[in-house]
Amino acid sequence: MKLPEVKIRAMEPEDLDALYRIENDTTLWDIGPTNVSYSRYVLRDYIAHSSADIYTDKQVRQIIENAVGETVGVIDLCNFEPRHLRAEVGIIIQNDCRGKGYAAAAMHWLIDYSRRILHLHQLYAVVDSDNTRCLQLFSQLGFAHNAVLKDWLMQYDCYRDAVLLQLML
Repeated sequence: MKLPEVKIRAMEPEDLDALYRIENDTTLWDIGPTNVSYSRYVLRDYIAHSSADIYTDKQVRQIIENAVGETVGVIDLCNFEPRHLRAEVGIIIQNDCRGKGYAAAAMHWLIDYSRRILHLHQLYAVVDSDNTRCLQLFSQLGFAHNAVLKDWLMQYDCYRDAVLLQLML
């Protein structure tokens, strides 16, 4: 499958509505550490004060746009460890944009950026063991399944396993 064209760019104040929708989508709360809504005020402040410098913020969040400039998702490097030159990958594609190759295209950009610009040694991701589409994407990108983290994610009233994936750059 030919990957679609994507543009990866820094967050702008105009991204507030899209970020608000993504961050407050309760269907995504089971796959990450968030379990509360974010106000527009908090998100506006986050956008305004983010330095876009991974050494300062220990993370970089970028907007993913399609070929016509529509926001299709966000991609993150977070939990950056400068001593060990590694960072965790996070990616969210909006529901109506999934299955169109945007995640793969954005991840190719992120891997190249991490290798050539940031000179990272490794990227890693922690993925719900039942998230087969995400696990397949990371495998296709060369990430190795290196561990199963038992009872790592709490979903409603039960714990779920997660898979630790790593890519050496």
